[in-house]
Amino acid sequence: MECGFATKCIYGDGEGFDKDGTGAISFPIYQTATYAHPQVGESTGYDYSRLQNPTRQQVEQVVASLEGGIDALAFSSGMAAITAVMELFQPGDHLITDADLYGGSIRLFRHVSQKNGITFSHIDCAKENLEAYVKENTRAIYIETPTNPMMHVTDIHKVSQIAKKHGLLLIVDNTFMSPYFQKPFTLGADIVIHSGTKFLGGHNDTLAGFAVTNRADIAEKLRFLIKTVGSGLAPFDSWLILRGIKTLPIRMEKAQENARAIVEYLLQEPRILNVYYPGIAATKDYEICRAQASGFGSMLTFEVESKALALHILKSTKLIPFAESLGGTETLLTYPTTQTHADVPEEVRIQNGITDKVLRISAGIEDKKDLIADLKQAIESFEA
Repeated sequence: MECGFATKCIYGDGEGFDKDGTGAISFPIYQTATYAHPQVGESTGYDYSRLQNPTRQQVEQVVASLEGGIDALAFSSGMAAITAVMELFQPGDHLITDADLYGGSIRLFRHVSQKNGITFSHIDCAKENLEAYVKENTRAIYIETPTNPMMHVTDIHKVSQIAKKHGLLLIVDNTFMSPYFQKPFTLGADIVIHSGTKFLGGHNDTLAGFAVTNRADIAEKLRFLIKTVGSGLAPFDSWLILRGIKTLPIRMEKAQENARAIVEYLLQEPRILNVYYPGIAATKDYEICRAQASGFGSMLTFEVESKALALHILKSTKLIPFAESLGGTETLLTYPTTQTHADVPEEVRIQNGITDKVLRISAGIEDKKDLIADLKQAIESFEA
């Protein structure tokens, strides 16, 4: 049966919970490395947990169902998923990527992918003429939308039209929005990537990554890679992601509500110079995001009047932790300059707007009044 999004978060493909005949409501953790064969030439469908595991298979089916893909592969982290996707390319291939990406992605491309003979054009995919950067050896376009951390919104459908015109893959990192708010396959993407650590897991208690595709040829290649490289997600971590996904819709709605409240407060605070959030009406990103997503998410970035104030806020909040990561039940404050983008060259950071006055917030599910009060006391206690 075809189920709605919230039902898929719990049951996946709609077949119900009793997959192994035990009646277990919570999908079992198959904590096994290997499986017995009935006899030579026969298999239960499982051979070795590097290749396949029932718990990992269940979370893959759920994520594929949520994104509308034909297959999803669960990796040990988001970076492991991106690394596997980059193995689809050959030395001499060229990719167009957004300039404003998660620092770990930039580090991978600059220090590993380039070493392996892949070249890149790093551009502002939301503003620049992307088609002008297509070369004879270009093989793919890689974007985040919204971007991390400056929250630029790229028109996925527009980019997909350029990709299809030139026979390129379109890879979309959908971590910030999750499949609850945004479905890149409906807009023309070929591969969707998630750091499952973030909104899918939702509790800041495990690492995971996903590569989802709607193409059988890509799924086959990724299955070969995950088997060969051995970066698949472990059974217990697969179960934690399954548990987290069950509450994805209600967490996303509550976190978005909190983000909007925080944005409204920051826009009125005189010591805040800029607030970056796609849900701010009359901004350049608002209309695009509203057209291609069902919400604006719970990630926001803001710039304060000085580095000293930024550092003061980070050490002065009493409720909100100063921590790297996002998408969990707890609201987190992150300092991109020394955390998520510490390995990005300074000139690149500055060019992308990531100065030492910029802070990023991942809104959680606490009482919004408490979050605003905490930020307010941290800002107002600063003495220039």
